[in-house]
Amino acid sequence: MKFGEFWGKKPLMHNQLDATMLQLRRQKQKALIAYLAAGYPKFSEQIKLIQGMVKNGVDVLEVGIPFSDPIADGPTIQFASQEAFKNGVSVKKIFHWLKELRKKVDVPIVLMTYINPVLAFGIETFARAAEQSGVSGVIVPDMIPEESGELREKLNRHHIHLIHLVAPTTPFPRQLKIARQSGGFLYAVSVAGVTGARRSLPKETKNWLKKIRKASPLPVCVGFGISNPSVIRELKEGADGFIVGSAVIDLIRKTKTSQRRKSMGKFIRLLSKECDYAG
Repeated sequence: MKFGEFWGKKPLMHNQLDATMLQLRRQKQKALIAYLAAGYPKFSEQIKLIQGMVKNGVDVLEVGIPFSDPIADGPTIQFASQEAFKNGVSVKKIFHWLKELRKKVDVPIVLMTYINPVLAFGIETFARAAEQSGVSGVIVPDMIPEESGELREKLNRHHIHLIHLVAPTTPFPRQLKIARQSGGFLYAVSVAGVTGARRSLPKETKNWLKKIRKASPLPVCVGFGISNPSVIRELKEGADGFIVGSAVIDLIRKTKTSQRRKSMGKFIRLLSKECDYAG
């Protein structure tokens, strides 16, 4: 099997996300993708925390660029973003920090941002800085495929995927159209609404994921509400990866600094164990 043939979509050259997703598929594993808001906790603590998360099973790291007017972030991630602003975070500082992080961990990094910070930084400048910082993909929730041509082109030129989102409320023909324009993986939003840890998800989510996964030319990774091993267990037949964000930040918030690495390591191991199966 040639690189990328499994999903029927040509990968980008030199893209670590493509290589990782294919390797996990061959190993009959699902991707565990963990989200952290850049700058919360402080950059100095984050690198050590991330090293522990990768050691305990995180396959892909999603790094959020804090934004003051988000449309997809729930209260937990909004809190992390506000704390990051208090810590003096900026897009420029985030790229500098990512270069330091790349020296410590070797997993694909995906940025989650909104279009305003990208435009303010300059699309070409943003794409070039992202490549230099070792970024493999970018998620922009408020950028619809029809308006993302320039951003996609410039990111692709720098070997970076533009990753799009689909939701259960999206008409199925449009879901397929979005899947064809996305890169790296298709981000499946498990519920209508914003991010946030949930104990369970609607029963229809499982069937919807299986349907879109069967039709998608890309791996399907599900996020929004993935907070514990039982949710992963329930959805494992319909996804190639699981994105855990609010649950990670909630753990950071409720745990003393001295105990965070240990508590996070245990949590990640539990999630990672559920991602290790044939399917």
